[in-house]
Amino acid sequence: MKSAPAKPIAVITGAASGIGLALAHQLRAHYLLLLVDVNATALQHQFNDWDDAKVYAIDLTNSAAVAAWLTSQLNELDGLDLLVNNAGITHRSLATATQMDVIERVMAVDYFAPVQLSQGLLPLLQKRSGKIVNMGSMAGWMPVLGRAGYCAAKSALSQYFETLRAELADTGVTLLMVYPSFIDTPIENHALDGQGSIAQHPRSMVGKMRSTEWMAQRIVRAIRNNRQRLFPDRFTYFASLFYRIAPSLYLRLMRRRLRSELDHNH
Repeated sequence: MKSAPAKPIAVITGAASGIGLALAHQLRAHYLLLLVDVNATALQHQFNDWDDAKVYAIDLTNSAAVAAWLTSQLNELDGLDLLVNNAGITHRSLATATQMDVIERVMAVDYFAPVQLSQGLLPLLQKRSGKIVNMGSMAGWMPVLGRAGYCAAKSALSQYFETLRAELADTGVTLLMVYPSFIDTPIENHALDGQGSIAQHPRSMVGKMRSTEWMAQRIVRAIRNNRQRLFPDRFTYFASLFYRIAPSLYLRLMRRRLRSELDHNH
């Protein structure tokens, strides 16, 4: 017979670095953590002495591996309180210079994996009236030069989960969509170029760079306050509104501000 856990249970993907690692540290006192990352070495390095966490090295682009892990959790757990779809990947390359396998990889990590994990774990979340947290991006709302695949993946993520939110309204399962802007996180250090290698040119950006700890604090607060959406950066929030109101002007200004993306890709 399964015994009730001493703590609520949380799954965090992309847990070995960046926002995922910061969230793991901040949620540790309140949850039994199931930590997922593609980097087995980093998982062991970060969490080797954590007796209140379990680590799983999983490549989220491998849907069969994800499905096998989901089956094991459905058999092992009585319920789930929190799913944080944090793992992410990006690219810095013009759309016309980006191979299809790069687009597919970005879509697999940033969109298909959160959908597969959420669908697979939904029965456990429903047992605990749990919460799904998705790491979106303002790039899902507005075009960003040199990030067409990433923008597409984050747009799909937002549309899917906002629809799911409405469908789950009577089930007790809630959703938090997080829309960070420019965070000092390893995702950009591992950004792909158009051929799938690591991009060599630095990222272009607007607004202020924030730390992962700063972002994680606001996510934890939003979880506790049962927020539906978190817009931590006013600049990018208003930029997204500006795009909707005056899209042609936004595109001209964005192209001028991020001109380096054109220069690096020609």
